Parts: sequence; structure tokens; C-alpha cells
Amino acid sequence: MKKTIIALSAVAFLAGCAHMGGGHHGKGGHHGAHWGYEGAAGPAHWGDLSNDFALCKSGKSQSPIDIDTASVQPGNLGPIEFHYQPLDGFEVVNNGHTFKVPVSNGSYAVIGGKRYELVQFHFHVPSEHTIDGKPADMVAHLVHKADDGQLAVVGVLMSEGAPNPALTPVWSHLPKHEGKASGSGTVDLMAMMPADKSYYNYSGSLTTPPCSEGVNWNVLKSTASVSAEQVAAFTAVFPKSVRPTQPLNGRVVTLNP
Repeated sequence: MKKTIIALSAVAFLAGCAHMGGGHHGKGGHHGAHWGYEGAAGPAHWGDLSNDFALCKSGKSQSPIDIDTASVQPGNLGPIEFHYQPLDGFEVVNNGHTFKVPVSNGSYAVIGGKRYELVQFHFHVPSEHTIDGKPADMVAHLVHKADDGQLAVVGVLMSEGAPNPALTPVWSHLPKHEGKASGSGTVDLMAMMPADKSYYNYSGSLTTPPCSEGVNWNVLKSTASVSAEQVAAFTAVFPKSVRPTQPLNGRVVTLNP
């Protein structure tokens, strides 16, 4: 039963997010329910918009969270093993909530000894997770799926500074309206990340409807760089893209390795 629930959550996540809010759905949302980041369709009301979004209101393991570094416990998961291939020829999707890039080139990560295939990555400004109450200037969410259907997300926090080289090919093809654009050049996801890949790990949820739980969250401790111009290009299209932090409800956050 547990595996079935996880698998169904994954289907909902990938179909809706074929972003994740982390990720996101299109403007119509999951099962036709419209959701957004402001007003009557904003995060405070997601749980009331559809029965399918009930966990957005009633869930006890929701994301994002504030990571209180004083409460973080030592972890034993070891380093994340990244096996990412350069992305040649790609598609940038504007799904009404964020820019998403689907991935199907065999890239994967091993987290805690478990293999997760990389299926897409997308962005938020500022970061949805906060560290000691403070968000980063931007975040990339790299969304993975294991053979058993479980989702794992690697969050790459970014601070304003030098341009992030991995974003240049993507940012050159950002669709200003809902739809898709074909990109050119090569995206090197390893170049998107900081040199130090220590990470915070905890069990959470999708950060967009349907807010499904059981997501393996991994937020890199160190930040990568992103230029003010790259951030501005995102917010020019998506001025709001962040769900507020959610209660920890007794969950433990670990720092690995």
C-alpha cells in the first residue's frame, strides 16, 4: 500500500508539475483547479480549491521549510553521487508558474544509496526553502524519480554575484508566455552547482498543488552564483513563485555527509 501511495503521488507530481513547485502545473492546474501565488488562488487557499489539494491544508510533512541550522542533526547518508550528462538540445517550458526544462538523457543521482533519474529542473525567485529565516536570491529544483516512484529533489540555492554559466543557454530561450521554446547549446548542470555539495536532507512534499508528501528533499548547504540580470529575467515573467515555509511538525533535518 505504501509503495502504491508513493507511486500515485509521483504520477500526480509529474503530471501536474510536469513542473514541480516546486514545480508546477499549467495555469489550469491539477484536475482543472486554477491555482497561483496571489489572492484567492494563492497558497493560503490551495487546500480549498480542490479535494485533490487537501494535503496543502491538512498535510503534516509539507514543504518548503525553514532550515534552522542550530537544530540540524548530523546525517549518515554520505555524499550525493551526481551522474549528470551534458544536456544538448533542450526545451524550455513556460507552464504559467515557472520555467522548466525536461530531461531524458539518462542523467541520475544516487542519494543514500538509492538511484533517482533526473526528469526535469525548474526555478523559483527567491528560494522557497530558507536558511535561518533567510531565502536565497534564487533556487533551482532538480527533480528526480526512482524506479519505485519516489521523488527526490535537489535544491541548488543561488546568491547574486557572477552569472551562473549553466543558465546562459536556458536563459537565452525563455518563453515569455505559456508554451515551449527550443534551446540551443549545451547545459552543464554540474556547472550550476557550488563546489561544496554538502546538503540538508528531510522528508517533505511538493511545494505546489497537490502538495503530495513522501518527497526526499536535499537542499545544498552552499550557494551557487546567479547574476542580478538572470534573476531579473525570471521575475519579469514570474514576479511571484514561492510558497511560504511550512511547519516542521517534529521532522528532523540532517546535514550530510
